Formats: sequence, C-alpha cells, structure tokens
Amino acid sequence: MRTITTSAHMEPDTTARLSVFTRTPEDEGFVSLRVGGEFIDIALIARPGTADALRALARVAEEAASVLDQIAATADGAA
Repeated sequence: MRTITTSAHMEPDTTARLSVFTRTPEDEGFVSLRVGGEFIDIALIARPGTADALRALARVAEEAASVLDQIAATADGAA
C-alpha cells in the first residue's frame, strides 16, 4: 500500500460501492472500492495481484463489526 494516513468516523448511513474498470490495451484493469458519506469519500484502488490484501481487509472489517456488536450488546445489558 502506498502511504497515506487519514481518519473518518463511520456513520450508520456510510455507503460502500465497487466500480470495475476492465482491462484495456493500455491498462491491466482494476477495481475501486469507495467508502463514503456526506463529506468524505475514500477510494481504494486494487489491481490484479492484490486480491489477498482485499480478502484480509474484508476479514478484519467483519471482525471489527463483530466486536462492535459485542460492545453494543454489553452496553444494552448494562443499562
């Protein structure tokens, strides 16, 4: 990954979308994963050969979602 550090807060209405840019004679093709909301849009560009990195990102995102579910369940039970 090329270096950039940024942060943005996820909100319930945060959107995610995939755009596919097919192979052309000048380019091998790539996909763009965009995550955004009202004021910010983050694009991750992935070329062939980076599928494992995307799978790792998906696994970590699923793990983070599970942790958030556990946090919410704990907060609901404590109230």
